[in-house]
Amino acid sequence: MIKTIVLLTCSNIFMTFAWYGFLKDTGVPIWKAILISWSIAFFEYCLMVPANRAGFANGFNGFQLKITQELITLVVFTVFAVLYLKEPFQMKYLVSFLFILGAVYFAFKK
Repeated sequence: MIKTIVLLTCSNIFMTFAWYGFLKDTGVPIWKAILISWSIAFFEYCLMVPANRAGFANGFNGFQLKITQELITLVVFTVFAVLYLKEPFQMKYLVSFLFILGAVYFAFKK
C-alpha cells in the first residue's frame, strides 16, 4: 500500500508540472509546450503504471486506485498552486477536499 501511494504521489508531481507548468510562462510557443509536457508526462507514466499494478496486486480494486489517485492529485496540485503559481488557498477548497476525502473513506469501507 505504501509503495502504491509513494509512486502515485511521485507520478502526480510529474503530471502536475506537465499539465500546469506553463501557466506562468506564456512566452513558450504552444507546440514547444506540448512537446515538453509530453516529455515530462512520459516519466509520470513510468511511475503510474507500476503504482497501479502494485496497488491492484495488493488488494486495491480499480475504483479504489482511481479515487486514491484523485485525492493525491488534489493534494499535489494544492501545493503546486500555492507555492508555484502563488495562488491563495481558500476555505471553499478545503470544504471541497473534505468531501473528496469522504469519498475515499466510503470507497475503502468494507
